[in-house]
Amino acid sequence: MSSSAPSPSSTAPTASSSVPRRVLDWRLRFGLLSLVWGFSFLFMKVGTESFAPFQVTLGRLVFGTAVVAVAMAVKRERLPRGTWTWVHLAVAGLLLNALPFSLFAFSELTIPSSLAGICNATSPLWGMALSLVALSEDRPTRRRVAGLGIGFLGVLTVLGVWQGFHGLDVTGTALALLASLSYPVGWIYVRRTLAGSRHSHLSLTGAQLGLATLQLAVVTPLFTSVPTSFPVLPALAVAALGALGTGLAFLIQYDLVAEVGPTTAQMVTYFTPVIATAAGVALLGESLSWSTPVGAAVVLAGAALTQARPRSARGRNTPAPAAGAPTGVRQESRA
Repeated sequence: MSSSAPSPSSTAPTASSSVPRRVLDWRLRFGLLSLVWGFSFLFMKVGTESFAPFQVTLGRLVFGTAVVAVAMAVKRERLPRGTWTWVHLAVAGLLLNALPFSLFAFSELTIPSSLAGICNATSPLWGMALSLVALSEDRPTRRRVAGLGIGFLGVLTVLGVWQGFHGLDVTGTALALLASLSYPVGWIYVRRTLAGSRHSHLSLTGAQLGLATLQLAVVTPLFTSVPTSFPVLPALAVAALGALGTGLAFLIQYDLVAEVGPTTAQMVTYFTPVIATAAGVALLGESLSWSTPVGAAVVLAGAALTQARPRSARGRNTPAPAAGAPTGVRQESRA
């Protein structure tokens, strides 16, 4: 999620690797991750009712970083070393965390949380289009190009293009789509700069989240004032958004990739908008026209086609996703 990109590390265990026995079956953890990322858009909506978008994002990053820091302490992981590694992680933190999280928070000032969740599902479409341009080894196939076209039609359906976008907040929707675009841009940057790093995935992501938190800590005071009150429900929503939707979600996702492989783990992307829509309608009373679920289904179908890979490319070792990146973005060096 937001909800929900790749790991900077070069290798990660796949489903065939020897992994420790888990307390919960992977299907339960898969369902939990879908719920957490789906509800993240609701948490953002509730948080922005009382706090500025930058404040919501800063709180999210603080709580998310704290969860990952605890995991690093338990596993006795050290922070990565090297000046250029930290420079690249700072850029990754901006593109994969600080920027998209902020854009989604701003978008939900004017659009429903369900629409933000559906816009997030376009990340695989952006990723496929960008990879064809930026990654020379990523060759197009008829199926993937068809998926891109189908996904684009799905976006137009969600937006109600035949009605001239009547009743649609263009600015808020554009911000949500830009947020979803930021993830694959960050993935491509990470792939070009940090793939092959000798540092552990957990260490790199902890540093990445910490740097993104520092970025928001600098920006937020410049554009917002200190809140005069902290309403319980919005404050809890921000804490849940960070601790669950960012920190815990990352740990679960990496665990799933290690156990069942990235192909299965990335399927969570296709459940997230469904849960985001259901939560927005049921708990926030958001309206839902027929074009929204139909368009979302078309977007997801197109996104699934863009993730199709030749049989010869399947089964390669791929790293887990970096914090904040959507699992639906196909990654050669990843997730």
